[in-house]
Amino acid sequence: MPEKNDILKMVKEQNIKLISLWFTDILGFLKSFYITPRELSGALNDGAGFDGSSIEGFVRIDESDMIAFPDVNTFCILPWSDPDAPIARMFCDIRKPGGEPFLGDPRQVLRRNLQRAEKLGFTFNVGPELEFFYFKNSDGTEILDNGGYFDMTPPDIANDIRLETVMALEKMGIAVERSQHEAAPSQHEIDFVYGDGLTMADTVMTAKFAIKEIAQKHGVYATFMPKPILGVNGSGMHVHMSLFIFKDDSNAFFDAKGECYLSALAKKYIAGILTHAPEMSAIVNQWVNSYKRLVPGYEAPVYISWARKNRSNMIRIPEYQPGKEKATRMEFRTPDPACNPYLAFSVMLAAGLTGIENNYVLSGPIEENVFNMASEERKARGIKSLPHNLIEAVNIAKNSAVIKQALGEEVFNSFVKNKIVEWNNYRVQVTEYELKKYLSVL
Repeated sequence: MPEKNDILKMVKEQNIKLISLWFTDILGFLKSFYITPRELSGALNDGAGFDGSSIEGFVRIDESDMIAFPDVNTFCILPWSDPDAPIARMFCDIRKPGGEPFLGDPRQVLRRNLQRAEKLGFTFNVGPELEFFYFKNSDGTEILDNGGYFDMTPPDIANDIRLETVMALEKMGIAVERSQHEAAPSQHEIDFVYGDGLTMADTVMTAKFAIKEIAQKHGVYATFMPKPILGVNGSGMHVHMSLFIFKDDSNAFFDAKGECYLSALAKKYIAGILTHAPEMSAIVNQWVNSYKRLVPGYEAPVYISWARKNRSNMIRIPEYQPGKEKATRMEFRTPDPACNPYLAFSVMLAAGLTGIENNYVLSGPIEENVFNMASEERKARGIKSLPHNLIEAVNIAKNSAVIKQALGEEVFNSFVKNKIVEWNNYRVQVTEYELKKYLSVL
């Protein structure tokens, strides 16, 4: 773990010209401001002040002063910056002028939930899979390729851009597990080697920025919009999760004699995710457009169920490979890449820990294709649906003690208020569909 003096030394030796201080608002939009190396020592010791009144979900204008404290563990050089004038970045924790943590900081929200796991003796590990589209520009959805799953058809500019992005992330110390073309035309995916929850939330934010930055360098546009094209798969962010035990760094989800090699604790955790999935939906699928992805027929989960291999379920248990006990995990397939990862990981962990603490019972796996079941069969088997739209999801979340505790009252209230405004703005729009459908006949 680097010390403050190590950072100052690296900045001098690498001739860093600027340091970009990063943080997010409650919606997950990346914010930043720059300081010079001359100001870095003061920022590391006392933080760097900024006006928080214009940041979504932060503070009112009469209490606007906030302090950004750089996290020394997140220092790295941005590979795409000018080699003759390199720029480094550091994620920040936001505090009030008195030094106490700001409860509206999404990074602080995740820290609180990780501390809850630590008190129970666990480390929370996650491995996200980030899907996205490349388009010619941000004005439309003109694709760069007609590829499908795992396709590689040279010459392929999108593939080259993705590989350049992977190499840039590796230079930043981010371990990429694999990358490939995804199922839809011009859709791609980058997967990351699992790590602790906070590091991986920072990784998601960094990767999203890098993907967009390098695409822009090549004159194209990358988007994490969940469903930009009608009739093809949308983009998800499948999240692999497990709990490790502090004292011996063993995987608390593994049991050699358990069903699917899952421990009793893992089953309680999974039951927590299943039970509270509708409440989490507004956080892990936080946009109006998110619910255009969550429809039957496009691999995205709609029904609340789990299985070992069946990808029509909301939760999948990857097959155990002998000798790889640490890889035992669950895959949560609901989230999309446009969520705020700090809040999303927070509610996932909170739901799972609630299942453990309250001894939730896991129902049996559903190995059949849930999409092909008649509604009567799903009802008879107790298979429920995720919310159908944003306002339904928000109304469920509003009444959730689990979500409110996970986010904290400040973020919870701001988030719900913002989403209600978004829904009201959306529902009064007159869409192209309505004009084509009704204008000439009504």
